[in-house]
Amino acid sequence: MRSPRRCTRNGCPRQAVATLTYVYNESTAVVGPLAAFAEPHTYDLCEPHARSLTAPRGWDVVRHEGEFEPPPPTTDDLVALAEAVREAARPAVPRPPEDDHDPATSTPSTGRRGHLRVIPPSH
Repeated sequence: MRSPRRCTRNGCPRQAVATLTYVYNESTAVVGPLAAFAEPHTYDLCEPHARSLTAPRGWDVVRHEGEFEPPPPTTDDLVALAEAVREAARPAVPRPPEDDHDPATSTPSTGRRGHLRVIPPSH
C-alpha cells in the first residue's frame, strides 16, 4: 500500500492536505485542495503550513476557504491492501523433511512473502 503524501516543508512529518502552486507571471501563490497527483513545481502542504503560508512582498495569495481534508483511500490502495492480505493468508509451501531435524530442539522460523514477514504462532 502506498504511503500518504507528506508535507514538503523541511522536517514536517504531517500528511499533506493541500497543494501550493506558484503562478509566476501573475505573482500569485495558489493554495488549494490536495491535487490528485504530485506534479513537478507544486508543493504538498499539511493544514498548518497551508493556512500560515505567506508570499513574497508584492505577491498575492489565493487560498482555499473551505476545510482541507485528507484524501480518501483510492481504489489502488484498497486493491494493494487486499493483495497483501491474500499473500499473507496463502499456506506455506511444505519443506522436504531433513534427516537431522529434531522438533524438540528446533526454533520456529520466520518467513518472508514479498514485503511481509510471516511469524508462526507460538504454542
